[in-house]
Amino acid sequence: MIAFTAAEIAEITSGRLDADPGITPLTVVTDSREATPGSLYVAKPGEHADGHDFAAAAFEAGAVLALAERPVAAADGTPLPSVLVPDAVLAMGALAAEAVRRIRAARAEAGEELTVVGITGSAGKTTTKDLLAGIFAARGNTVAPKGSYNGEVGVPLTVFQANTDTRYLVIEMGATGVGHIKYLMEMVKPDIGVVLVVGTAHAGEFGGVDNIARAKGELVEGLAANGTAIINLDDDRVAAMRSRTKATVLGFSAEGHADAAVLALNADTNSAGNPEFDLLLPAGDGPHHVSSRLIGAHHTGNLLAAATAAYAAGVPGADIASGLSNQAAASRWRMERTERADGVTIINDAYNANPESMRAALRTLADLGRGRRTWAVLGAMLELGDDTIREHTAVGTQVVRLNISRLVVVGREARPLYVSAVQEGSWGDECVFAETAEEAYELLNAELEPGDLVLFKSSNSVGLRHLGDRIALPPTSQPADERSTLL
Repeated sequence: MIAFTAAEIAEITSGRLDADPGITPLTVVTDSREATPGSLYVAKPGEHADGHDFAAAAFEAGAVLALAERPVAAADGTPLPSVLVPDAVLAMGALAAEAVRRIRAARAEAGEELTVVGITGSAGKTTTKDLLAGIFAARGNTVAPKGSYNGEVGVPLTVFQANTDTRYLVIEMGATGVGHIKYLMEMVKPDIGVVLVVGTAHAGEFGGVDNIARAKGELVEGLAANGTAIINLDDDRVAAMRSRTKATVLGFSAEGHADAAVLALNADTNSAGNPEFDLLLPAGDGPHHVSSRLIGAHHTGNLLAAATAAYAAGVPGADIASGLSNQAAASRWRMERTERADGVTIINDAYNANPESMRAALRTLADLGRGRRTWAVLGAMLELGDDTIREHTAVGTQVVRLNISRLVVVGREARPLYVSAVQEGSWGDECVFAETAEEAYELLNAELEPGDLVLFKSSNSVGLRHLGDRIALPPTSQPADERSTLL
């Protein structure tokens, strides 16, 4: 990370210095369990715990300075070195903004560039981030988020991994309200901004899809005139963002949109469900064949988005196609495929869920499952607001119409999905409702047979990704006394 002295941290954050001004932290952590010798510990209040209560533990592990909202002390009451600020999270953001500024300045002085890419969308952010980071990593030092670090805490933590040797900085930007992405844009000031899709995820929190579009569009609005906006022309709400930016616009399309600068020609999936297409870039660059290792036709858009951003960053077309073709899923629980030794195939896509990603995952299950018995193990899609019952009902109907062999609905919040499947004509053991993940586990463990294909899909906090992990293990490796602790 870029080195800041305690005095500089206090100045940048407008904080009060209660420490030796020369202390220079080596890393930044927000979890006391991750503190190491030389850490700056950010004592932020959390939803379930207050970081100030763990400052002593962080210093015992090696932290040398706290960024805190009130004085912190060791176990014996001794005050700990700190910079006191009104809001620790906003102070993190100020430090991150200064870190990006210093990296740019240092690289410019050395005659080198820092390319910052911001990515947002209701679905596909993490996959696109991973793909783009993989392409960039072959060309220079690349920093990208761990997992889905994409908010007001995750983005600064990603920035703090960068230094003056960083050539590419890829930032994933999430939001749960209008103004959040604007804040992140002002922090990192991307050169290239990517908007994937506007879906109904978090519609309840945002107050409707129009507000989601408004929030996602803050990314293109925040780009400078010399920046590049990468937009998905196959999504009407994203395509409409062209008028909201002063940056150069590059559109991509998997559906042959006439205005697209980047196209996927002859798009299809192979027998393993992997997307394949011919990539056509501007100025007649291509076509370059892409044979992805991801699973599902819906990833074609993510592949195109990464390709367009890489092109905007100056990567040659042949290198882009090669980079896309050589990468499998890099983050867990995104169409993660496991082949059990007994012939059962698990697809764990339960990191998150919204109506769009649920439909895409079910179509992939149906396509891959031709000639096999298919299972959809589904939990609730959360934060849909007034659309909750309608959207779950639509998914239950889709499961039946896709001829999925078995449906297991887990948890009371998802019960409308089960009811709609029954009303659509699924009955008997074709459709089962389980109150808990443990009930679902017992059913699957008893009834799965060699050759079965099982999809797990739910919103993150429902936890079906952990059920998927358990089922992916060989049946003999399931410790009965641990089953209740895993979910």
